[in-house]
Amino acid sequence: MAVDNMQIINNRKPTLYYVYDPMCSWCWGYAPTWKKLRAALKESGITIEYRLGGLAPDSDLPMADEMQAFLEQTWHKIAVELGTEFNFDFWRQCQPRRSTYPACRAALIAREQGLEQAMLDGIQQAYYLKAINPSDLTTLISIAASINLDPKEFALQMSSEAINNHLMTDIHQVQALPIQGFPSLVLEHNGSLSPIPLDYLDHQTSYQYLINRLN
Repeated sequence: MAVDNMQIINNRKPTLYYVYDPMCSWCWGYAPTWKKLRAALKESGITIEYRLGGLAPDSDLPMADEMQAFLEQTWHKIAVELGTEFNFDFWRQCQPRRSTYPACRAALIAREQGLEQAMLDGIQQAYYLKAINPSDLTTLISIAASINLDPKEFALQMSSEAINNHLMTDIHQVQALPIQGFPSLVLEHNGSLSPIPLDYLDHQTSYQYLINRLN
């Protein structure tokens, strides 16, 4: 698909889009490898940009028992396959809600300050290691404060129409990308968008593919 047909910033440099949701458990499983890939690409000339998928819209309803069981099972699957650490107390100590948009908005606010990865790290650690619910505004405000965002200003932005519109734009852009789920990597280069193979255990798979595409 030509980049001109999409509402995506048209950068001159090759751009790698990291498509994720802050509360996507497979994104948590991929986090160590993503960190290594980012480090490997520092001198590559590739610009890295984040795009939010928005797994689940706002909801105050408790998560259905069937969904809770499915997600907890998914956590166990990721732990076995990737060796990822999870705190399963979350499912007994918290009241889960199927709502990831608040965490997505928090990531967007942090993006404006160049702190999106720091916010993502905070959300993932709260959710998967500390058994704290990132669907709750109080959790997100606490994380914002921990990465030096003003908590009062952050809370105001979380309920603003502007940040919600920004999220809808991100989700719309993601829907136009050649992906099949989260996390995903997409390279924008020479006016085209290409899906990049993603290996959860070895960053070299994506790295070598990207370097070969640019040579």
